[in-house]
Amino acid sequence: MYFNYQDKDYLVIIEKKNNKNLYIRVTSNLEIKITCNYFYSKSSIKKILEDNRKSVEKMLNKQIIKNNADTKYSLLGHELIINYKDVRKPLLEDNILTIKDDKMLDKWYKNTAKEIFKKYLDEAYYVFDEKIPYPILKVRSMKTRWGVCNKRDNSVTLNLELIKKDHKYLNYVIVHELSHFVHFNHSKKFWQTVEKYCPEYKKVRKELKE
Repeated sequence: MYFNYQDKDYLVIIEKKNNKNLYIRVTSNLEIKITCNYFYSKSSIKKILEDNRKSVEKMLNKQIIKNNADTKYSLLGHELIINYKDVRKPLLEDNILTIKDDKMLDKWYKNTAKEIFKKYLDEAYYVFDEKIPYPILKVRSMKTRWGVCNKRDNSVTLNLELIKKDHKYLNYVIVHELSHFVHFNHSKKFWQTVEKYCPEYKKVRKELKE
């Protein structure tokens, strides 16, 4: 069952219990949850929703505003508007991302990050004049680092949060980690290598720390 509002269909979830009263609430995923007694039929619930349409619309609006205020989403520095709808797979049109729930959103971010990070890694790798191994790309959430270079398994790990920031930060972190295959330290020569492939690294590095 769906509740149509402003040309969008919102999923109605019915949970039956030994309740005396019927309760309507809107979840953070913009699903309309109905808790009622077992004697309520779908047709009777549908009629109740229509009879209380203004109240339901008010609850939807309140939750939509709360969702937008609580969390701001972005993709490579560009704002993303999240549209919750009962869809089978994520749909991105312009800057509007339609997803079913936050679980689908997290999965979309991870898959998108792997795809975009791979593209940027390839571009940076093939620009390097120095002979370095082609790294294994790993993506994960990290609290204290934007990237990690591991020479033991020739891997570069990138922080998932980089997918939300402007591409210049992603490019800098990739160049930084690839430069560690040339100089596995933070010596003067290391920073010279970073500057060679990312001339504005000092400015970008400073912004990334802020």
